Amino acid sequence: MCGIVGIVGKSAREIVLNGLSKLEYRGYDSAGIYLNDLAGKEYLTKTAGRIEDLKNKMTPEEQGMVGIGHTRWATHGKPTEANAHPQFDETERFYLVHNGVIENYQDIKKQYLKDVSFKSDTDTEVIVQLISKFAREKNEDAFTALKQALQLIKGSYALLLIDNQNPDHIFIAKNKSPLMLGLGNGFNVIASDALSVLDQTKTFVDLQDGEVGDITQNGYQLETLAGQKVEHQPYELNIDENAASKGTYEFYMLKEICEQPSVLRHLDQYYLDQNGDPKVDAKIINALSKADRLYIFAAGTSYHAGLIGKQLFEHLTKIPTEVGFASEAGYHFPMMSKHPFFIFLSQSGETADSRVVLQQAIKRGIPSLTLTNVPNSTLAREANYAMSLEAGPEIAVASTKAYTAQVAVQAIVAKALGEKIGIKDAADFELKKNFALAAEGIEQVISSQEKIERLAQKNIIPSRNAFYIGRGIDYPVALEAALKLKEVSYIQTEGFAAAELKHGTISLIEKGTPVIALINDSVTSDLMRGNIQEVIARGATVITIARKSLAKPADDIVLPEVNYYLSPLVSVVAAQLFAYYAAKDKGLDVDKPRNLAKSVTVE
Repeated sequence: MCGIVGIVGKSAREIVLNGLSKLEYRGYDSAGIYLNDLAGKEYLTKTAGRIEDLKNKMTPEEQGMVGIGHTRWATHGKPTEANAHPQFDETERFYLVHNGVIENYQDIKKQYLKDVSFKSDTDTEVIVQLISKFAREKNEDAFTALKQALQLIKGSYALLLIDNQNPDHIFIAKNKSPLMLGLGNGFNVIASDALSVLDQTKTFVDLQDGEVGDITQNGYQLETLAGQKVEHQPYELNIDENAASKGTYEFYMLKEICEQPSVLRHLDQYYLDQNGDPKVDAKIINALSKADRLYIFAAGTSYHAGLIGKQLFEHLTKIPTEVGFASEAGYHFPMMSKHPFFIFLSQSGETADSRVVLQQAIKRGIPSLTLTNVPNSTLAREANYAMSLEAGPEIAVASTKAYTAQVAVQAIVAKALGEKIGIKDAADFELKKNFALAAEGIEQVISSQEKIERLAQKNIIPSRNAFYIGRGIDYPVALEAALKLKEVSYIQTEGFAAAELKHGTISLIEKGTPVIALINDSVTSDLMRGNIQEVIARGATVITIARKSLAKPADDIVLPEVNYYLSPLVSVVAAQLFAYYAAKDKGLDVDKPRNLAKSVTVE
């Protein structure tokens, strides 16, 4: 959610500001930067609002050879300048940026910091005031005081600390929130997301939970809170930093919608051989083949992808599959079969709710697989197995191409598993052909975007409320479609199994209410037409999105023929475009919807 960038050993101002700008997509409501020139001058600038506001507030002389910056998504305290990071102690010696949530900050204030005058409402200020207290009263250096403070703290954190009495060091710590060290020549950088500093280095070291570090321009040391030295092998992150640029597109969201055919074609090359057989690690398939039930855990868009995955796994493997909200399962653990296997879906690989479930699985010895777009993420490292979504950087808060990749990679795993255990439906499922058809189908939908924009302008934008309805595999698509529209356009939208409307919710239908109907299921298409008539009779304005073989002359959008189980790859694109144009034509910030963050790293 929040973003962190720090650097020591190089002119820091522009590097930190540019890094923060690259993290804007994650969502934030305030920002700040601390700079120290290592010659006795230091500068702190904070603001509520955007990075551009922060840049405009800074003066030309604010420069430094060490710096830390932060974009904040408010949890404790309103988005104000006082609550923005960096936070500092009452002696103005220590400056701290922090991602995460400190669960016992109130207890620490009462027990250790009764006499401290706080200037913010944040849990972060409690950390820096506690560090300062230990440094003063115990005459400890900053690194030791940091470790002592963290011994008392409960919760999640990724933090960077600067001591202006020893300013050529950045002290760092991690627990449950992502943080990585980037290695340079005569400088080092620290960030919560590698994308923010790829223009500085492509060599990284990932910190593990419970680790702290002392970073200087020419080196670093990492250790546990108990003081035990640790070493991690640096790795090269081969991501083209230009892949995270908008190019000629006005918004990232449209760029990423339009990249979905390329994502499918890349997954074909990456995970399928020339005959169309999946190239999945045999260890993963062998572990899956021992399961008597699969459990998919996710949140938000990934949860909707999991609902489609359920149908893919049950069709291609005949193994019962359940889908659960990670936020619930972590604290109300479901009843398990004898041989369960957990699959985690996460765009970022840092979703805090999913990590809670994974930790429970590890304790119980339940094998697990993470499907994520960030191969070196926490969920990927901690699960038994991991597979990359290979979707490339996704910047817009509203996920599009990562969702498509999640559905596609689940299909690949399901086919590989089904073939392993001898399921005929899996052998007959022609992934290479179906991926090609789906990619072509997405391109056809994208070519209709002008028509989709007109439909949105006429039928969706004027309304405060809307519904998506579908049956069969269209129901999870309706859920995802509704989420997209509500999160970027702020139009209250609900996704329903079509027949369920008349069991109560149809009372909300009135004249002009937009209802978007998805028709890809041949088994229930006639029933679906009946559901459409029910809402028309109550005054709804209906937009129909139908597969070619099921389409009627009056349907608004006709989709090309694609395998039923992969039809969501195509139908969802029309919904993504409806959401995009509804938001864009309302004059909203499509890529950064209010109150939302790209990676949800707090529970």
